[in-house]
Amino acid sequence: VITIAGDLPASAVIHTVGPVWHGGDRMEAQTLADAYKNSLQLAAANNYRSIAFPAISTGVYGYPKEEAAEIAVRTVTAFLTRYNPLERVLFVCFDEETAAIYRRLLASYP
Repeated sequence: VITIAGDLPASAVIHTVGPVWHGGDRMEAQTLADAYKNSLQLAAANNYRSIAFPAISTGVYGYPKEEAAEIAVRTVTAFLTRYNPLERVLFVCFDEETAAIYRRLLASYP
């Protein structure tokens, strides 16, 4: 779903819902990957040049940060490798632990 950005410095807000963590045996990984992929597809279809993601599902939904970051980076990288309609993808991290995980994972991608 896309809504207007209101007072945010953005063209729009793409809303997505990630999975609640139940230990990994309820297709959480696929659901999380789909949340990223569907958001990327929506951004591309609407000709947006950039998108920013929080660490989806790692807050109150309890998804382990390391696993969630691996899925996020892998999914976004795969999408950009195939389609590359976006000029910039940002990962917005709310704490240093999460930021360190993303920095480490992103360092291994070109």
